[in-house]
Amino acid sequence: MKDVMEHLAAVTRQTGTATTPAGEGRTVTLRRVYRAEVEEVWDALTTAERISRWFLPISGELKLGGHYQFEGNAGGEILACEPPRMLRVSWVMGEPSPENFSEVEVRLTPVDGGTQFELLHTATVPPEMWDQFGPGAVGVGWDGALLGLAQHLLHPDVDLSDEEKQAWMVSEEAHRFYTAASEAWGEALRASGASDEFVAAAVAATTNFYAPADQ
Repeated sequence: MKDVMEHLAAVTRQTGTATTPAGEGRTVTLRRVYRAEVEEVWDALTTAERISRWFLPISGELKLGGHYQFEGNAGGEILACEPPRMLRVSWVMGEPSPENFSEVEVRLTPVDGGTQFELLHTATVPPEMWDQFGPGAVGVGWDGALLGLAQHLLHPDVDLSDEEKQAWMVSEEAHRFYTAASEAWGEALRASGASDEFVAAAVAATTNFYAPADQ
């Protein structure tokens, strides 16, 4: 796999707040440039067979107004779709509600040498989760997805088995990746004005979740 640290360095991260139906929500934003045309990135994001190669198996109607479900993960409704530039979906575990509000928007912009990818995840976050993890609990998960997409765009015909994916998840390379991603979200949290004490605690909790020392 191409150096995961090179991928992490290519991503910029921000965290902030937004208004949701339940009141104040939290946001995480990830941006990076992929060396691929906009149409190619869009196809990788919206074709079920390709999505399963770099993320998770998906079922449902992948069209405006349709509902989708990722295997063992989130599901929701396709709320907006403007090929090949913008996609917005609800992103929830279980039944949607104001208290369970979560939306993901992806925007693609042509730039010199490729496509700028921007992902904005807005959600109502339980205070106890935010106080423990900050943005890392969600942000690090998206870092993993963006890494998968990067590898897929480089090698679109590769389709790893579940065993190969699981083997990588417990590898030393994965441990380095998730540790560094957690630290990167700590820096984004610090840039938002959080105290050093909060940042240190959130990074420690996030790292222990994604890359426990005894793994």
